[in-house]
Amino acid sequence: MTILNIVSTVSRTGMQSAWMAWEGLFDQITKIRSVSVTQYGICKLVVRKHLGNSIACDNGYYIHAGDCVGELHLDNRKMLELSRTNGADRTALMTARMLRKSLEQISYAMEHNPELRDVKALTGITLLHRGIIHGLGFEQHPIQSKWIRVWMTFYLRFLLRVLHPVGRQRVKQSSSKLVPMMLMMSRQSLIHRFRKEVQS
Repeated sequence: MTILNIVSTVSRTGMQSAWMAWEGLFDQITKIRSVSVTQYGICKLVVRKHLGNSIACDNGYYIHAGDCVGELHLDNRKMLELSRTNGADRTALMTARMLRKSLEQISYAMEHNPELRDVKALTGITLLHRGIIHGLGFEQHPIQSKWIRVWMTFYLRFLLRVLHPVGRQRVKQSSSKLVPMMLMMSRQSLIHRFRKEVQS
């Protein structure tokens, strides 16, 4: 390993540590601003009120302003641990499997946990919608607000560069494809899909 590679690795590790410290603070702020925050496997489920325009789901259900939604956030600390011990391709496969398991747990909680009875849908914003959500049942919706779209593009690309094993390369080589999208799955669709998987 060259001196340049060593310096790059040390710098990257320092950035990752700084990011995790910031996330710890942000998690505390999120808990104060949200109805609830619960961990399900590799996902954090942040329950809050939907703001903005109504969103039509593919199955005919609508999410209106003021409705409770569950925002999905990948646990970046766990993601970082995976990326440090596995290659990029293996990390992606493991993440997809763990995400499916988390959705099974959330589906069960939706049916049995009274605290989640008002949650109308799961939502999330991600750059990795092309691969990581394949077969999970999420709908994809463009982000309507220009300013939110610009901010999320900057934020998520920076996060990818810091945490992903080959994130810097991916941002440089595929920036035109790394466009954030809103993911959506109604409560009914979630339970219908994952209840069958849990029972099978």
